[in-house]
Amino acid sequence: MMTTATEPKDAAPIHRIVVGIDGSTGGDRALEWAAAQAARSGAILEGHASYDPGYVFVSRDEVEMSLQKALDKATARVAEIAPGVTFKGVTHEGSPAKDLIDASKGADLLVVGSRGLGGFSGLFLGSVSQQCAVHAHCPIVIVRASKAGEHTKEGS
Repeated sequence: MMTTATEPKDAAPIHRIVVGIDGSTGGDRALEWAAAQAARSGAILEGHASYDPGYVFVSRDEVEMSLQKALDKATARVAEIAPGVTFKGVTHEGSPAKDLIDASKGADLLVVGSRGLGGFSGLFLGSVSQQCAVHAHCPIVIVRASKAGEHTKEGS
């Protein structure tokens, strides 16, 4: 086994969990699940928030401010439920599915909600989670928006 000069041979590998952040109920549950898993495994947790400018009819500054608020909320939630976990928030301009798939390169796990803000309430699996399930570069966990027997705002 070869090591590089920047990586001591006895250094523990860095584990990384990537989670999609969009402010939806499903996204919030995915964040909570991912934070708990990061706490158990000692992984770094990366929250990725994306927007596709082709579908947004507000200014770029307003979108970036909204994404930052979602990441700030996620940071606070991770600190609350998994205080020892290192959380890194990242924003992207582009397709949420593509950005999460790209972020999954080198990750130990990708975690997404089953349905985010852009989906139809009748779909069991949203388009972002479906694309990630097919194309992710690592194992993926898709977290349902509600536990069995619970009802969400969408009525599912």
